[in-house]
Amino acid sequence: MSKLTPKERLKIPRHPMIEQDPMERSHNFNEVNLGYTAQLAMAEADRCLQCPKPTCVEGCPVHIQIKDFIGLIAEGDFLGAVKKIKEDNALPAICGRVCPQEEQCEESCVVAKRGEPVAIGHLERFVADYERNSGKIEIPEVKKSNGKKVAIVGSGPAGLSCAKDLCAKGYDVTVFEALHELGGVLVYGIPEFRLPKDIVRTEIDGLKKMGVKFQTDTIIGRLYTIDELFEEEGFDAVFLGVGAGLPWFLGIEGENLDGVYSANEFLTRVNLMKAYKFPEYDSPILDLHGKNVAVFGGGNTAMDAVRTALRLGAKNAYIIYRRSEKEMPARVEEVKHAKEEGVQFMLLTNPVRLIGDDEGWLKAVELIKMELGEPDASGRRRPIPIEGSNFTMDMDVAIVAIGNGPNPLIMKTTPEIEVSKRNTIVVDPETMKTSKKGVFAGGDIVTGGATVILAMGAGRKAAAAIDEYIQTGKW
Repeated sequence: MSKLTPKERLKIPRHPMIEQDPMERSHNFNEVNLGYTAQLAMAEADRCLQCPKPTCVEGCPVHIQIKDFIGLIAEGDFLGAVKKIKEDNALPAICGRVCPQEEQCEESCVVAKRGEPVAIGHLERFVADYERNSGKIEIPEVKKSNGKKVAIVGSGPAGLSCAKDLCAKGYDVTVFEALHELGGVLVYGIPEFRLPKDIVRTEIDGLKKMGVKFQTDTIIGRLYTIDELFEEEGFDAVFLGVGAGLPWFLGIEGENLDGVYSANEFLTRVNLMKAYKFPEYDSPILDLHGKNVAVFGGGNTAMDAVRTALRLGAKNAYIIYRRSEKEMPARVEEVKHAKEEGVQFMLLTNPVRLIGDDEGWLKAVELIKMELGEPDASGRRRPIPIEGSNFTMDMDVAIVAIGNGPNPLIMKTTPEIEVSKRNTIVVDPETMKTSKKGVFAGGDIVTGGATVILAMGAGRKAAAAIDEYIQTGKW
């Protein structure tokens, strides 16, 4: 560490992320954030006060030793820094890009009391990228095989995190993925310009080198039931990390019109099936060039969808959200980027019905103005329609991005697994145990749609509990 005093450190301004120019990036799928240079990373690391009791760690769902890895960056030991992170986080290049640090570790940063917090997420991303680009990716040590088998259902962040920890402990781990490519929501749900897919593949390759086995195109609940994984395939425990991939809809007239998508379908076609490279890849979506596109919702998925629509040539791309910007669940950075790129925000506005032409294609949307009342169960002020404020806009494409729920397939074939009123799996929050012996669950299938790092935290917690269960036999 440099010899700066705490007062001197507090005077250093936060170093902004280098970004693509908004007018350029709105026409390409290259990554928006370009990352820190080594010089910028070391200068930002110098802002860390190296607190004796770092509160930032408590703000991190997987409790990365933040003070230690930032101290190593300040000393120029970038590989040492990423090794320190990987003690607790299997996917630092991903988390450094998509986790809401501003609501977690950075919100708890002591420096934030006097100004802007240390850019913990940017620093995490920097060292993960440095390791990948150096070609010196270190494979974690794996204990000798203990002869026990664990099935992981779903290759998203919860499943990958659980698989890594169990493999390191000597378990024979197989990850089952329903789709043809690994990564779950990391590959089908998050656009290339926010999370390049090569980064996800590199992280998964590291798990393969540890010894984790992966089986794609395998739908649990169809090809195998949970009982068959135990009785016929010989697994000693099962972890369910299948996410929440069933889209919610508005329940209004016209949602069955051509030109109306769920955000899941739209983003999966573009991200996983590379529709943005049509006709090189033959998975087209509706040609958006010169079209008006409305995205209903105010979360990160809505921002991903509307910014993707712009890149596919939309003339006008709108966010239509029933509350004000203050209540938007999307990250501040994502809203900022959307505005810079030309997305138009129609706040305190809600769709009433979708209007089609004679051939069944969307041509317009009827909207109504809203006002905010008292807070509801979410803690946000409840939107109330303003009577008589209806109006209509021409619209060619509508994308519904108001959230997702769990796919009920596994629960239908394994009714012993208790579910909540929202159809999420009920677990013991300390062990991630379900109501069925030997079955654990974590991530969005338990919480509903949440963050990558929270899912990873659940995967790690489940791995520890699975180890204890198999070694002791106690349920």
